[in-house]
Amino acid sequence: MATRKAVKGRKAVAVKTKPKAVAAKAKAPVRKAKAPARKPVARKAVSRKTSPGTQVLKLAGIGSDAVLKATGKAWSDWLKILDKAGADGMRHKEIAEMVYGKFGVPGWWSQMVTVGYEQARGLRAVHEKVSGFSASVTKTFQANMDRLYNAWHDPRLREVWLPGAPMQVRRSTDGKSMRVTWTLGNSNVDVNFTSKGPEKSTVQVEHSKLSDAEAVAAQKAYWNAGLERLGAWLGNARPQ
Repeated sequence: MATRKAVKGRKAVAVKTKPKAVAAKAKAPVRKAKAPARKPVARKAVSRKTSPGTQVLKLAGIGSDAVLKATGKAWSDWLKILDKAGADGMRHKEIAEMVYGKFGVPGWWSQMVTVGYEQARGLRAVHEKVSGFSASVTKTFQANMDRLYNAWHDPRLREVWLPGAPMQVRRSTDGKSMRVTWTLGNSNVDVNFTSKGPEKSTVQVEHSKLSDAEAVAAQKAYWNAGLERLGAWLGNARPQ
């Protein structure tokens, strides 16, 4: 480090001076080191569990949402509950009585829960009900409900689109429903009519007490073909 003499009064005082290079270095601004770039954090996908009521499951012809709304439990819940209760070793009547008595499910729904459980556990075929097998067909027509109902109720008109049908009407409610005995094999046919607007209506046919799954397939084909003919006839016939 260099020194120089400074005169202060009569005495010379030695003053130390820094080298230029060192001084320049001391005055230089301090640069902060750059922080390393942060890597993006990989976010795990959030799994959205489906609630039991929204699971795609249909038993006894009824969806899980409908069962949940009517009984407070979805199909997945009922299967677990009835498994735990040992229902897989019970008869139909015992299961239905347990669902009704222990779990407080109303009569019709206790039957449906029982049938659905039996189907899910292989104790009952898909189309089999307590009274046997059942085939169901629904179709909507561009015709008002009075015309549709008359096409069923009037034997003369019915013969046009369903010729030779072995039907014996037991009871009918004007414009709403018909209860029919299918005399060939002594099975039952329930027919229900619903208005969908001024010139639109729907019919639902349920053919029950069938012998087996083959009979179900045959009757579904029969009713589908018959309703197709009915639709063609309603489209061409003059209003009744």
